[in-house]
Amino acid sequence: MPLHPSPIRPRLATAALFTAAALITAGATPVTAGATPVTAAAAPDIPVTSVKAHLNQFQSIATANGGNRAHGRPGYKASLDYVKGKLDAAGFTTSVKQFTSGGRTGYNLVADWPGGDTDQVLMAGAHLDSVTTGPGINDNGSGSAAILETALAVSRAQFKPTKHLRFAWWGAEELGMVGSRNYVNSLSVANRSRISGYLNFDMVGSPNPGYFVYDDDPALEKVFKDYYAGLGVPTEIETEGDGRSDHAPFKSAGIPVGGLFSGADYRKTAAQAQKWGGTAGKPFDACYHSSCDTATNIDTTALDRSSDAIAHAVWELSE
Repeated sequence: MPLHPSPIRPRLATAALFTAAALITAGATPVTAGATPVTAAAAPDIPVTSVKAHLNQFQSIATANGGNRAHGRPGYKASLDYVKGKLDAAGFTTSVKQFTSGGRTGYNLVADWPGGDTDQVLMAGAHLDSVTTGPGINDNGSGSAAILETALAVSRAQFKPTKHLRFAWWGAEELGMVGSRNYVNSLSVANRSRISGYLNFDMVGSPNPGYFVYDDDPALEKVFKDYYAGLGVPTEIETEGDGRSDHAPFKSAGIPVGGLFSGADYRKTAAQAQKWGGTAGKPFDACYHSSCDTATNIDTTALDRSSDAIAHAVWELSE
């Protein structure tokens, strides 16, 4: 997430937990007496150990490339190649889009899961770049790894959603959402209208975490809020990252946006510490944009909950 500039709010989606009744697919073939009801597939549990394995890879890449994974630097391209390799092996159709910012070449990675109605596209995205001062493992290896493992879970399940699924890893977010803005600007009006929703995940494993949901679109917000309510985890509206992450270009283009956030350099209040645990008066991420944003700068519980919430939203919103 870039430095605090002008605010535009990220809004988060909230997802209702599946109940046995809610799992019956709307509009499915009528069930005759004595027949087994047709049910929608529930999202799988996302193994947090696998998400953390991706974070360890990002850390290794940064360590081998000057300590960062920043735009125009070798660590960024190596991170992109790692993610692309996983997706290609899992059966996604991937494309790399180049752009230029600050005299350096940047890249977006877009991965489409075959099938689904391409007139109704559900997107999930995260920025893959770090700042130049550190490896960026929470900001935003965490979101990048969580959506990568969700995409791999789609492949393992051979999920066949009604909507078309698209995942994206953005470049140069830290320079002002350059990659995602480039992508949105490249879309025709017709292709923008085909995106039913864009879900953004920027910093979802903060070490002193909060549980924040974007409130930009009520339907998307509800999916995430209901999911966390089912876990007994209270949420708050996300305000710290308003307009500071990759949902902003989508929102400006009239596309419904949602997402999750676990906090950056704002300080946790006493009331927040009482309901979430952690330390009041300390930042949600004291290593925000610093060299200490390493693989140890992650709260495993927050990362686990975020990853499962992402999968839940992808499954529910693409049916």
